[in-house]
Amino acid sequence: MNEQVRGRGRPDGCRRALSEAYDTALLDLDGVVYAGGRAIDHAVASLTAARDGGMHLAYVTNNAARTPRTVADQLSGFGLPTTPEDVITSAQAVARLIAEQVPAGSRVLAVGGEGLRVALRERGLVPVDSADDDPAAVVQGYDPTLDWARLAEAAYAVQRGVPWFASNTDLTIPKERGIAPGNGALVEVVRIAAGGAPQVAGKPQPPMHRETVLRTGARRPLVVGDRLDTDIEGAWNGGVDSLLVLTGVTTPAELLAAPPAHRPSYVDADLRGLLRPQPEVTADGAGFACGGWRAEVAGGELVVDGEGEPLDGLRALCAAAWTEAGGGSCPVDPAKALHRIGM
Repeated sequence: MNEQVRGRGRPDGCRRALSEAYDTALLDLDGVVYAGGRAIDHAVASLTAARDGGMHLAYVTNNAARTPRTVADQLSGFGLPTTPEDVITSAQAVARLIAEQVPAGSRVLAVGGEGLRVALRERGLVPVDSADDDPAAVVQGYDPTLDWARLAEAAYAVQRGVPWFASNTDLTIPKERGIAPGNGALVEVVRIAAGGAPQVAGKPQPPMHRETVLRTGARRPLVVGDRLDTDIEGAWNGGVDSLLVLTGVTTPAELLAAPPAHRPSYVDADLRGLLRPQPEVTADGAGFACGGWRAEVAGGELVVDGEGEPLDGLRALCAAAWTEAGGGSCPVDPAKALHRIGM
C-alpha cells in the first residue's frame, strides 16, 4: 500500500484538476451521481467536462439489483452516454468469487435481483430459487422487492452448510425520500436466523477492487464516493487515492471522526471537485491552515478561526482532528467548530 495513503494525517493537495491528475474515475453511483431516480446537482455537467477532458469514467456500484445495461441506460438518460462495459457491480465481483470456488455449471441459490442472476450466468453458473435445488452456494444481493420467503430460503441453505456469499454488506442505501435499508440489513436477517457470516465481494473488500481494475484497466485511478466505510475504505484497501463528496450519507462530523482507513485523499462538496485543484493543508504551529482558516485541538476542543470557503475550514479541521486521533478516531466533539465554519 502507498505509505502516504496509510499514514494520512491530513487531506492532500493537488495543483492540477483531479480529472487531469488521474486517468480513471471509479465512481460510486448512489449518493454520488444520483439519489434514487434523480441526478445529483452538478453531477452530469461535471462528469461530462471530466470525460471531455480525457478522463475515463467507470461507474462502480455495490448495488447488485440491476444489470450493467440497465444502469448504463439510466446514466445515458441523464445525459451521460454510458455503455454496459463502463459499469462494474458487486454482483459481477461476487459471481467471479463464487466461480473460483465451485465447479463450473454449479447451481447457486440467488437471493437478489436480475443484476445478480445475469452476473452468475456470465460466469457459467445456474441461478436457482430454493434451498432444495441442491445449490453449491447461496448468494445475497440487494433487491427492493425481496420478501420473507426468499430470505428464508437463504437461511435454510446456510443452516445446511451451503457456502454463503454476499454482494455487499452496506446497511443503508440513499433514496429520493431518505436513507433506506441496504443489502447488509438483509444479510443480517439471514445471519440472525442461520448464524455464520458470508464471504463478501463488494466495497470495501478486495474482490471488488480487483474486479474494477480487471474491467477498466485503470493505471492511475481515483475512487470517488460518499461513504467512508465502503468507498473510502475500499480505496484504502486497494492502496489508491480517493475523493469524498458530501452529497450522500457521510456528514462532516463523521469525516472528522474517521479512523485512518476511512480518511479520503480529498474532500469536496460534490462532483465539481473533479474539475478543480485541491488546496494544500499546511502545518501552522500547533495547528493546520487551509485557505483562510486555521484549526487545532486546544484544551480538549477543536478550535477554528478565520474566514473563507467552508470546505477549506473543513479540510483544516480534518488535519487537526486526524492528527489528534493518530491511529484511532478523534474523540473531540466537533459541533462548535463545524458551526463556526458554517457546516
